[in-house]
Amino acid sequence: MKLKNLFITLGLVGLSCVCQSQVPVAETTFERVLVQAYENQQSHLQIQGQGRVIRLLPDDLNGSRHQRFIIQISNGQTLLVAHNIDLAPRVEYLKVGEMIEFYGEYEWNAKGGVIHWTHHDPKGKHPNGWLKYHAHTYR
Repeated sequence: MKLKNLFITLGLVGLSCVCQSQVPVAETTFERVLVQAYENQQSHLQIQGQGRVIRLLPDDLNGSRHQRFIIQISNGQTLLVAHNIDLAPRVEYLKVGEMIEFYGEYEWNAKGGVIHWTHHDPKGKHPNGWLKYHAHTYR
């Protein structure tokens, strides 16, 4: 009887582990930071990461011009990338479905957040950001 209970317990533990591995979990440090920042409505976080381009948007031409697109990180969170093309080159030949790396500042919004400051700071007061796409760095 005790041996039978041991097998049932081990079987349930194994089943539990399989079920838990099916749940989407933030796998990298930057994703955990972004999840926490989103949940706590935090902003002004300098962060490096990567995501898949899921939508290309028209440029924002009000004030400083920005190339805009939406990425999704592997845990499902989406981010708007607003890349200042008055201070840095446009990311050329950007395509939906492809991966892009970023280093910039996260700003909270209800849709997942915005990554900006993906360029150099001409005044030298803010950390320089960048985007990397197809082995080319845009800063």
